Amino acid sequence: MPTPSLAALPIRRLTPRDLTACADLSEDRGWPREEHKWGLLLAAGTGYGIDDPDGGLVTACVVTEYGPRERPDLGAIGMVLVAERHARKGVGRRLMRHVVAERGTIPLTLHATPYGRPLYEELGFKVTGRAEMVRGHFVPGGLEPEVFTRPATAEDLTGILRLDEEIFGADRTPIVTRLPAFSDQLRVAEENGRIIGYASAWPNMDTHVVGPLIAHDTETAKALIASLGSHTDRPLRTDIDVRHEELLSWVKERGLVPIAFNAVMTYGISELPGDWTRRFAPLTVAAG
Repeated sequence: MPTPSLAALPIRRLTPRDLTACADLSEDRGWPREEHKWGLLLAAGTGYGIDDPDGGLVTACVVTEYGPRERPDLGAIGMVLVAERHARKGVGRRLMRHVVAERGTIPLTLHATPYGRPLYEELGFKVTGRAEMVRGHFVPGGLEPEVFTRPATAEDLTGILRLDEEIFGADRTPIVTRLPAFSDQLRVAEENGRIIGYASAWPNMDTHVVGPLIAHDTETAKALIASLGSHTDRPLRTDIDVRHEELLSWVKERGLVPIAFNAVMTYGISELPGDWTRRFAPLTVAAG
C-alpha cells in the first residue's frame, strides 16, 4: 500500500490518552518531554494532531480556551510541534490554518519563538508584546518585600478565581481549579484578610516553573516569588512580561539569568484583555 501524502492525512482531536505520543513528539524535536505539562493541557484544553501511518504523531498543538464554554473570550495556542522527519513540508501551516478556522471569530494568542514567528505572521497574527524567560536558583538578599504570603487553602479558591478573572480578563476556572493538584506549591499574598495576589510553582523536568503570577503590584509579585523560592531546592523558571522591568531586574539580582525571549502575538484583537500591570507571568507560555 502506498503511504498517504501528508495533505491527505486527517486532523483529529487529541485526548489525554495521547500523552505519550505528544511527549515523544517533544523529544523528537529536542524539547524536554514535559509529560506533566502535556497532561494538564490535554485535560484542560483541546488538542489537535495528525497521526503518522508509521507510528506516532506527525504534528500536534493544544488550544486552551477561557471564558464561557459556548462562546470563549480568548483561545491560547501552544505546543505547536512537527516531527523532524516531516519538518518544512507545510504540515504545521496546515494544522494552524485548521485551528484558526475552527475558532472562527474567537480572539487568539500565542507565544512565538523567532523560528515560529514568520509562520504565525503569515497567518495574520500580530506581535503585541514580549516575554523574557529567566531561570536559576533563587538567592535571597537585600531588603525583601514586606508582604505577607502563605500557602493557599481550599477556602481561598473563590478569592483566587475572582482576582484571576479580574486581572486576566477572562474566566480561567478550568485551569485555576487544577492548580492545587498540578502544582507543588500554591501560595497567596494577603493584606487585611484580602487576597492581593497568588502564584504557583509546578514541576517541569528539573525546575519549578513559577506561574501563574498574579499580583496587586510589583512588591507583591516579588514576595510571592521569594516565598516560592524559599520552599524549593530546584531552580526556578518563569516568563515575565518585559514591561515589568523592575521585577525582571530584581529576579536577575537574585540568581535568575535570561534564557530567551518570546514574542506575544494576537489574532483578532490588538492587545490581550485584562490588566497587564498586575499580570506578571503566565501559567506556561503554551496556555497564554
